[in-house]
Amino acid sequence: MDDRQSHSTQGIGKAMTTVAWLLALALFAWVFAGLEERENNPNQFIATQQLDDGGKSITLQRNRYGHYVADGFINDVRVTFLLDTGASDISVPGSLAEKLGLRRGPAQQYNTANGVITGYLTRLDSVRLGDIELHDVRASINPRNQGDELLLGMSFLRDLEFTQRGHTLTIQQNQ
Repeated sequence: MDDRQSHSTQGIGKAMTTVAWLLALALFAWVFAGLEERENNPNQFIATQQLDDGGKSITLQRNRYGHYVADGFINDVRVTFLLDTGASDISVPGSLAEKLGLRRGPAQQYNTANGVITGYLTRLDSVRLGDIELHDVRASINPRNQGDELLLGMSFLRDLEFTQRGHTLTIQQNQ
């Protein structure tokens, strides 16, 4: 093998090593991003228990910040909820309301932890958490919030029973 072939082979070897390292780093980043997401939202897939009386029960795990975050559905579109028993309504961020095609109703003043805000009343055809589903649920559109996380307030939770024990929250829908 002459010097040119040897140099060319070494260059290909270095390039392959670099590509392998980049792929390994990308894989590690992807794995750790998934772990971090599961720490923030440990309830991405919720199992439902059928009760003897025909009702349904789900159990949520608290995240590392002490909140109950869970994936669910609004009008059959997957969303992420932050359960908030202090919120009167389901609060939908403005940008997400647009994606969901929600119509703004009358303006409404809301007292929040960040002060008084103006939201817009709307109705949700369906809201589902696990297999617990309610229809025609009152909600508000918050145009100031542009995130992807909805506050799941009492307009959904008031018709359900919930019990917190340790790091879990059990929500039950009776028949």
